[in-house]
Amino acid sequence: MINIVFLGPPGSGKGTQAVELAKNLGIPTISTGETLRKEVENGSEIGLLAKSYMNSGGLVPDEVVVGIIKNRIVQKDCANGFILDGFPRNMNQAFVLDSMMQSLNKKIDIVFNFEVSEDVLIKRISGRFSCKRCGSVYNRYFKQPKLDNVCDNCQSHQFESRADDNESTVKNRLLVYRNSTAELIGYYEKKNLLCSIDAVKSVPLVLGDLNFAVQKIYSKQ
Repeated sequence: MINIVFLGPPGSGKGTQAVELAKNLGIPTISTGETLRKEVENGSEIGLLAKSYMNSGGLVPDEVVVGIIKNRIVQKDCANGFILDGFPRNMNQAFVLDSMMQSLNKKIDIVFNFEVSEDVLIKRISGRFSCKRCGSVYNRYFKQPKLDNVCDNCQSHQFESRADDNESTVKNRLLVYRNSTAELIGYYEKKNLLCSIDAVKSVPLVLGDLNFAVQKIYSKQ
């Protein structure tokens, strides 16, 4: 059994790696946003509580978010572990998560911190664009279509970018991330759970580093 937390700024590739590592390990990835939406859609007690905060324009309290995660990790497919993608986001969430895990007689085994320089992150996010027809994703700096203005997959000439993927918005998102998670990195380091990952490497190399670290945990169990 292994319970994993992924920390990393927007554009660090942690979402992609979470899916791949989860596949390798046969455990689910838990995205808080997705789990929250499902609880609201299902009309569960905690989902309705979360919805009441969302409808009034307020933030869903950390205790409610952790309650939603608790509902998810007690399900059968989490028996051998799970990957928490992008949670906790601040110290209060980390404390509430610790308390909840303790109540379930579980623990976090490793926290991966995806490290990428700000310049690379800005290019990764602000350079993104996608094919309007099939959704294939490209990047002005790192992954242009093979033929100029022609999608590699469906040959469409129509592309689009997200309005919030501009440089100034990206810089602000990164600042918010750094301010809220800087303490978390120190917190997990003190608990000897932190494993820093060079996320500038290619997807297969990063996945190799993650698998190597996970195997070390398994060998100690």
